[in-house]
Amino acid sequence: MRQFSANLFEKLKSVMKELPPAYFALVMATGIVSIASRSMGFGAISISLFWLNILFFICLLLLTTGRIIFFRHSLFSDMSNHSRGVGYLTVVAAASIMGSQFIVLRNDFRVAVFLFVFSLILWVILIYVIFTVLAVRTEKPTLRDGINGIWLISTVSTQSISVLSSMLVYDFPNHRQLILFFSFLMFLMGCMLYILIITLIFYRIMFFKLTPEDWSRPYWINMGAVAITTLAGTILVTNSPRATFLERLIPFTMGFTLFFWSIATWWIPLLLLLEAWRYIARRGTFSYDPQDWGMVFPLGMYNVCTFQLSNITGMEFLLDIPRFLIYAALIAWAVTFMGMVRSIKRLFIL
Repeated sequence: MRQFSANLFEKLKSVMKELPPAYFALVMATGIVSIASRSMGFGAISISLFWLNILFFICLLLLTTGRIIFFRHSLFSDMSNHSRGVGYLTVVAAASIMGSQFIVLRNDFRVAVFLFVFSLILWVILIYVIFTVLAVRTEKPTLRDGINGIWLISTVSTQSISVLSSMLVYDFPNHRQLILFFSFLMFLMGCMLYILIITLIFYRIMFFKLTPEDWSRPYWINMGAVAITTLAGTILVTNSPRATFLERLIPFTMGFTLFFWSIATWWIPLLLLLEAWRYIARRGTFSYDPQDWGMVFPLGMYNVCTFQLSNITGMEFLLDIPRFLIYAALIAWAVTFMGMVRSIKRLFIL
C-alpha cells in the first residue's frame, strides 16, 4: 500500500512537471459547450457538463499549485517560451467562462463575482508579466517557430472578462455605467490584440513552410478568438439601453460585431481544409493531445455567439447554424474527453 501511494505521488509529480500551460482550455471548452447546450435546449447535458467542469477546474488548480510548489523552474521556463508562455492565460478565460456558467445555469452572481475578481487579477498579472518577459528575452525564436494560435489566448482571455463583466451588470444596477464602460474597454483591447496577432499568424502560415506537425489544434483559436469577440459585442449591444454612451455607439459596436463574426465564419472552411490536409499528409489516426481542447472551444463558442447574434439582429435564419453545429461541438467534446480518459488510464493504471 505504501509503495502504491509512493508510485501514485511520483506519477502525480510527473503530471505536474509536464502540465501544459494551456491545459485550462479543457475548462474553457467544457464551459462553453455547456452554455451552448443550454441555448439549444439540452438542459441535462448542460448541467452535467457544468458539474464536470467544476471538477476539472479544481483538479487543474491543484495540479498548477503543485507545479508552483515543486517545479517552479519548469513553470517559469514555460512562461518565457514564445510558443507556450501565453498559454497560461487560459486560466483567466477558464475562470471567466465558469463565472458565466454560474450566471446562465444557476443564476448565482456571488460565485460569478468571485471568479470575475480572480480572473481580472490574474489577467493583469499574467498578460503584463508574460509579455514583458517575452519582450526582454535576449535569445528569441524566429517568427516561424515562435508564433502560433496560442498567442490568441490573449484575445480570448480579454474578451472573456468583457463578457462576464457585462453579465454582472444585472447584479449591480447602481454601477452599470462603470461596469459597462469597463466591459467596452476590454472589448476594444481584445479587438486590438486580435488584429495585431492574427496578422503575424497569417503571415507565418502563408509565407513559411508549413508541415503537418506544424499545424496543430491551437490554430483553431484563429476562429475561436473572433467568435468570443462576437459574443462580447452582442452582449454589449444587448446592454446598450442601460448606458447612454453605449446606446450612442450601437452602430459602431454592431458593425464591429458583424465584422468579427464574418471573420470567424471565413476561418471555418480553411481550418477544416488544413485539418484534412494534415491527416491526409500524415496518414495518421486520432491520438489525444491536450491541445485538442483548443479545437473544441472554438466550435462551442461559434455556436453561442451565432445564437446571440441571431437574437440581437432578429435574423432568425442564423439559428440554423447553431442548431446544426451543436452536434459537432458535442461530438468533438465527447471524442476529446474519451481520448483524455484513455490517456489518464494509461498513465496511472498501466
